[in-house]
Amino acid sequence: MLFVWIALWAVGLFLLANDPRSASIRWLALLAASGGAGALAVTLDERFIPWIAGKPAYAGWEPALYRLQATSSLVSYYGVPYAFAMYALAFRPIAAIPAVWRRWLPALLLVPVALFLLATPPYNETYPITYRVVVWWAVPLMLAGAANMLVQRPRHPSHWAAYSVACLAVLVPAMMAMVLSYVLPSLGFLRTWVYNTWFVGAGVALFVTGLFTYGFMGMRLLIESRRLDTAFRAVTSGTALLNHAMKNDAAKMRLFGQRIRENAEASGDKALLADIDVVLTAAAHMQEMIARVHRKTEELTLQPAATDMERLIRGVLDGLAPRLQGITLRVSLAAGWRCTLDPAQTAEALGNIVANAAEAMRGQGELTVEWTAGKKELLLEIGDNGPGMDAAQLRRAMDPFYTTKAGGGANFGLGLPYAFQVMRKHGGSLHLRSKPGSGTRVTLVFPKRSIRAELGAAKPITEG
Repeated sequence: MLFVWIALWAVGLFLLANDPRSASIRWLALLAASGGAGALAVTLDERFIPWIAGKPAYAGWEPALYRLQATSSLVSYYGVPYAFAMYALAFRPIAAIPAVWRRWLPALLLVPVALFLLATPPYNETYPITYRVVVWWAVPLMLAGAANMLVQRPRHPSHWAAYSVACLAVLVPAMMAMVLSYVLPSLGFLRTWVYNTWFVGAGVALFVTGLFTYGFMGMRLLIESRRLDTAFRAVTSGTALLNHAMKNDAAKMRLFGQRIRENAEASGDKALLADIDVVLTAAAHMQEMIARVHRKTEELTLQPAATDMERLIRGVLDGLAPRLQGITLRVSLAAGWRCTLDPAQTAEALGNIVANAAEAMRGQGELTVEWTAGKKELLLEIGDNGPGMDAAQLRRAMDPFYTTKAGGGANFGLGLPYAFQVMRKHGGSLHLRSKPGSGTRVTLVFPKRSIRAELGAAKPITEG
């Protein structure tokens, strides 16, 4: 149980440290803390208190440790069902519950806990709680939370991996804890809770594996976002300095180059004229290239405006029509959505992604652009049937200056990182899926609340 105690509290602290503003993260941290409290109670009972009892110098500590054990045990027995139910509700919110009830529900669910504590006999190690009574509260509460998680499944494929990790790492251990700590003890099997160690250990292992492989409740995205933010800030600072230095040096080259050109014209030296034209052209090209990089990496400042998203998407595709020649374009747009966002930055991000897809398919293949609506989010998906990327390429796809395209001097590998920054600024996210031979699919997720999305009277428009 020592491992369970340390592992659960470490997971809880990790969750809170990374995203304390998320309600689901806070409840999950409380669930981990409650489960860890039970493991602490067992550790105190089996290790620390017996060790203290054999040492007269520490005899005064025994009453305090016993009180800590009793408190930890009660926190676990009453905290696990309560925290799991609240976590399930925060993880998969029920839209039918009125806002006022959602606000008071945490306090209302604590009322039975207070009644149990007042009505049950004093704590003892054999019967820390009245199992045959508490089971009628804990089991329905945990089953309701489990049913909510299982019934309200994600609709979009990009969310399925993280949802599966949450179910395996949290739901399964919670259900086993319900059986081993409440159901079986209420039937007279008092020490079945010891087997929780195996399921909690497996849950922690799945949590760690899933966190860095598929993501967990947005945690992998959050960690990746912070890494990319750090990289992008470094790139932004570097390109700003480089752009400033290049502009100054290019201005000097133009000034002195123009003087040399005038002298060459006066002297009729055609060879020198040709040479200086090459130098001036190269200087202008260098300045333009670094300026383009700087424009892609400078700190974004949004200028939100009410925008017809169907018109914006169609305008981007029309502007890229010359680059899409030979490519079958399939468009499905849910018309009527007006969103408050930066139209120029959003259009630029979409244009970068579509241009990347067109380049990957090399003028042949099928490109799909879909604008769809979910309960809380609007999704813009761009998919191609190009060569796709392997796992190593996919991990680096969001890094600034990384590109899988060979040649092409205008290819800076900044299209996806720029789009990522645009989505982050809008409170959204960017998801990337790709497999070799199966193409690539980029999903831009816009939370409706963040962009104040409103739907007018319109029907979906499908082309292709």
